[in-house]
Amino acid sequence: MRYKDYYKTLGVARTATEAEIKKAYRKLASKFHPDVSKEANAKEKFQEIGEAYETLGDKDKRGAYDSLGQHKPGQDFRPPPGWSTRFGAGGDDPGGIDLSDLFASFGRGRAGANGFGGAPRARRGEDQEVNVQISLEEAARGTEISMEVTGHEPMPDGRVMTRTRPLRARIPPGVTQGERMRLAGRGGPGANGGPAGDLFLNISLRPHAQFRVQGHDLYLDIPLRDWQAALGATVEIPTLDGPVALKVPAGSKSGQQLRLSGKGLPTRAGKPGNLYAVLAIGVASPLSDAARSHYEALRDLDSTPLPEQPSD
Repeated sequence: MRYKDYYKTLGVARTATEAEIKKAYRKLASKFHPDVSKEANAKEKFQEIGEAYETLGDKDKRGAYDSLGQHKPGQDFRPPPGWSTRFGAGGDDPGGIDLSDLFASFGRGRAGANGFGGAPRARRGEDQEVNVQISLEEAARGTEISMEVTGHEPMPDGRVMTRTRPLRARIPPGVTQGERMRLAGRGGPGANGGPAGDLFLNISLRPHAQFRVQGHDLYLDIPLRDWQAALGATVEIPTLDGPVALKVPAGSKSGQQLRLSGKGLPTRAGKPGNLYAVLAIGVASPLSDAARSHYEALRDLDSTPLPEQPSD
């Protein structure tokens, strides 16, 4: 059979801990998931990553794999004498099968179902990840999504298959950009009566035409005429709950933020975020003749010097 360097596939050292192996797998699986990756070989790479983790993520299989010794990737080799008897994998002559098939059949040889003469060992299903993009309104009110999840599932005969399954999930109000949502028991099925793994949803929000998002706070640019900023005004602005009246105080400045408490995204902790109206003051262009006359009159009347800027 040809040697596959599972450690190299996951990008970890042979001395890597279980946690390091799982972390590397999750990172690579998320990068090369066929549903989100734009890499030309994403599907094949995803399968290679899953095959490597299926072996190195299992303590017994990893021990059996390590005992094969180190070889160059793609190099023809045969397991050392007595390997099949010791680990109960691949029958009397595993040399003619693929390495992945060898470890899919691990534990079904003469030594017994678990490699040591005992009953099949219950194993927890794999954790799976899906990237999910929702709208700002869906994040505010909650939504139900349909998706496809691709992962590795153990078969009754011991093989591991890559399967894609449809799934519906409820996203509650209060999620926000970059949140990682855990759905317990919604991941890959377990083997031999073991529990299912967890499903993790990596949440991202679609760009919004009006609002910018920072955590659970929202920011909204509010255009004003200079006279509105100078004299004060009441303007209607949008929120996620519908339009509201915003009172702009006299003497407002461009870039000033007016807070509308509780008008941001909801949180699962209870108190929602805030909405910040960011004032953007400008002059109408082009000016009408009447407006130009008023500005010229204001120029002649207003002799108040501007405040000095602080020196460095």
